[in-house]
Amino acid sequence: MIENDQRNVVGPSRRRFLAQTAAFSAATTMPYTFTPKRCCADEKKNELRFALIGIGGNGRNTAPVGQQHAGLVALCDVDANHLADGNRLLCDGKADLYSDYQDVLAREDIDIVQISTPDHWHTKILIEAMLAGKDAYCEKPLTLTIDEGKLIRRVQQETGRVVQVGTQQRSSFDLFNKALAVIAENRIGKLKKITVGIDAGGWSPEIPVADVPEGLDWDRWLGPSPPMPFRFLVNPQKTGNKNYTNGHTHFRWWYEHSGGKLTDWGAHHIDIAMLAIVAAGQNNDPVSVGGTSKHDVDFKDGMPVQGNRYNTAREFDLTVDFADGDVQMNIRHDVDNGLLFEGEGGRFFVNRGKIVGKPIEQLQGNPLPEDAIAKIYRNMPMKSNNRGGHWANFIHCVENRVLPISDVHSHMKMLNVCHLAGISCRLDRTIKWD
Repeated sequence: MIENDQRNVVGPSRRRFLAQTAAFSAATTMPYTFTPKRCCADEKKNELRFALIGIGGNGRNTAPVGQQHAGLVALCDVDANHLADGNRLLCDGKADLYSDYQDVLAREDIDIVQISTPDHWHTKILIEAMLAGKDAYCEKPLTLTIDEGKLIRRVQQETGRVVQVGTQQRSSFDLFNKALAVIAENRIGKLKKITVGIDAGGWSPEIPVADVPEGLDWDRWLGPSPPMPFRFLVNPQKTGNKNYTNGHTHFRWWYEHSGGKLTDWGAHHIDIAMLAIVAAGQNNDPVSVGGTSKHDVDFKDGMPVQGNRYNTAREFDLTVDFADGDVQMNIRHDVDNGLLFEGEGGRFFVNRGKIVGKPIEQLQGNPLPEDAIAKIYRNMPMKSNNRGGHWANFIHCVENRVLPISDVHSHMKMLNVCHLAGISCRLDRTIKWD
């Protein structure tokens, strides 16, 4: 457990809201006979059918990959503009449209849901989807808090539903899985240090309160997060961002909705780092997280005291220590985005564009065994890379009822490190973890 009281960090209202989720959803998502008005899936007897909940950038980017495996029959969003655009772009205007995700979960004819909402909605919708008998592809990060992860893991174990977390770097077998295989094959010796580079971000000027855009149900968008006014500022001169807001694409820079860069890029790169420690045969149980960080607002007891700027950490230099003391992780904003692995026998760097270093060059004369990469994820079939491979793996697991590449249990162990890092930044002290 985290030392001392974390009531101000987690937020009591959100805990109460989510603590009621299991009982509430059991009463509200009982299946009933539903005849869809329209459908954009092929009418095939055994075809899987899925619904997209959340039609922002990641939703509409990932759903077309899902459409290669299942029929997209329903779209759900609290923004009527997103619904209209998504229906036109993804379904030729033929999908069933919803503003309330519970209406989607009540449909017996839907097998799968893709949850691509802002982060603060992931836990509640995912739990209710599992209890409604749906398998789910849910974007990362899965939760806002450590306790939410415990609840998700328990419900997944009780229901047996297949849940694929959208950390598609696990399906990037030509780079990240190659990196894991190099470590697993002892090509750099005992792992000593991992530097996780995460781009700096989350800066904003003061963002004034603004009128809610037409078509957006702001209260429903907020959902389980604290009440707050809608804010929007058109791009001031000499900045790189198009605009600033506390909704839609900019939600990640508010602790009320997300965890900033630490749970955005962190949920990808820290994920690979945690898997690398396991691949090396070493202990990845975290025991402490601490270091330095910078926010653009003031904090009291872990809570931001200003509401008119982005409030997540935009600079950080954090150290994660693990149980056996053999390996250390350094999370930084001021180095190349990616991972630098250092062992007793060498070092190399990997990100989405490259994998470089002497141990990689040495593969030309001493290649990895043919099955080295396949063994990383239990020899699961992989048909393509990144999003394509991730969805293909998800469908394979749905059809065979096996654990997917990015399961909720390993994801939450990794995400707990991201959460601990965020809490350390908010409290400005080292966090001890039991």
